[in-house]
Amino acid sequence: MPVITISRGPFSGGKRLAECLAQSLGYRCVDRDVIVERAAANGVSQEELLDALEKPPTLLERLNHKKYLYLALFQAALCEEVRTGQAVYHGNAGHLLLRGLPHLLRVRIMAPMELRVKMAGARLKLGSAEAFDHIARMDQNRRKWTHYLYGVDWSDPVNYDIVLNLELMNFCEACETVATLARQPSFEFTPACRAAMDDLALASRIRAELALDPATSHLEVTVESKAGAIAIHGAIAVIPDASEVRRVVASIPGVASLQLDELESPVRA
Repeated sequence: MPVITISRGPFSGGKRLAECLAQSLGYRCVDRDVIVERAAANGVSQEELLDALEKPPTLLERLNHKKYLYLALFQAALCEEVRTGQAVYHGNAGHLLLRGLPHLLRVRIMAPMELRVKMAGARLKLGSAEAFDHIARMDQNRRKWTHYLYGVDWSDPVNYDIVLNLELMNFCEACETVATLARQPSFEFTPACRAAMDDLALASRIRAELALDPATSHLEVTVESKAGAIAIHGAIAVIPDASEVRRVVASIPGVASLQLDELESPVRA
């Protein structure tokens, strides 16, 4: 019962493949809009969330912290949505937001530009040249986005378990290939996998709650969980920040202990 993530360029057929896989395996099909809606329930704008997921940050945005908040909320919502397994997610950077999970099947699909232009033109009512330019801009934005946030090349096959080229392979064949792989023991949803998923979900929720709380919303931290033992890494601006972090984390169910040794305090003169 793995979680399958599908990475693709715009207008490459990711939704179609996800729906085919969900039907073949009896999984839930989860798209980006579902996660955005869930994340926006915390009181943020769906439009701004989508913008944060689609466009690389400008220099100003890198300084104003907003991207961090939106991504923390999005990751927490995604983890909650797929934490029980048996889900196919097609959307932005699912393989990166969920990376490290032992039952994660990371799929990358490639489609010929001719096919992508045709799909974009039909959906957006664009001419061939306009559709080509639109796809090129979206590809470039996604490449910059993933490099800025994760330091990886979005198109590098090393980030995926399987890469499928749809130039000659049709969607039915691609679907069957991935479904066969998903049924292999390597991607079985074992108790250890469930524990890893629970740890990532808890760590993501803590990071989101810290980003939402007015007293800690200015912080940017990394959160790790191991069976409820929480370790938080990052930097704080003033000494009271650490107490506020403890307060927020203490209110979250599932936390067994909290380690802040790696939370760097400001240097005193």
